[in-house]
Amino acid sequence: MFPAPIERQNTAIQTLYKTALPIALLLWLLPLIAVALTSVRSAGDITAGNYWGWPTTFNLIENYTAIFENTPIGKYILNSFKVTIPTVAGAVALSCMTGFALAVYGFRGNILVFFMFVAGNFVPFQILMVPVRDLTLQLGLYNTVTGLALFHIAFQTGFCTLFMRNFIRALPRELIEAARVEGVSEIRIFWYVVLPLMKPAIAALSVLIFTFIWNDYFWATVLTQGADTQPITAGLYSLNGQWVAAWHLVSAGSIVAALPPVAMFFLMQRHFIAGLTLGAVK
Repeated sequence: MFPAPIERQNTAIQTLYKTALPIALLLWLLPLIAVALTSVRSAGDITAGNYWGWPTTFNLIENYTAIFENTPIGKYILNSFKVTIPTVAGAVALSCMTGFALAVYGFRGNILVFFMFVAGNFVPFQILMVPVRDLTLQLGLYNTVTGLALFHIAFQTGFCTLFMRNFIRALPRELIEAARVEGVSEIRIFWYVVLPLMKPAIAALSVLIFTFIWNDYFWATVLTQGADTQPITAGLYSLNGQWVAAWHLVSAGSIVAALPPVAMFFLMQRHFIAGLTLGAVK
């Protein structure tokens, strides 16, 4: 049913695999390498059309200093944190409670409620663009960090509930039944029995949601405008000059924007892998 490990394949397939893997990795990394090189190029290189060649001069300090001194990238990064951190906290907290209710209690309509949470993930973003924008205008939340964060919490809770519900259903049911026999209330069961076992899942889900929200571009441009509210993904284009495209500064800003999710993944890597693989092997 599953592919055999590469070590069990014949010599020809192993050779092909060892040759194709570095090539595929290089092709995948090529755009990232190009952005990294462009971020240290001079404006003269860009004007002369030296996009893929070796930079004539390395303006590492000059370019990365310029984006902080001459552009509002600091505000954009702060806005991203203001949106991302509340979204992660809100979506994960809500999904822990809804996942617990849907996984533990077999009430009538359980599957229907679960389907309603999951169904929102299958609706294309483009269909929701106009009604969501109109709703934020009516509520006075358009072009605000609060409005963008609330929307992300509402939309991400469906996916998080799917994740948490399936995780809790895989936990030993006997733990909950034993706590009920001892007379423990349902709230205390959730807080002291189930929630501690969910720490790997919470860590894994937090990393995923942090990455999703930090890298969001579509809703950042639809629901916000200007340096006071826009996250870093929507604000990168403003690093261009009014008359001349400053792609070296845009590339430097892109590298800076990519650092927080990458850093979070490496800091939470052990918990992230544990959360994704827990229960996969008996």
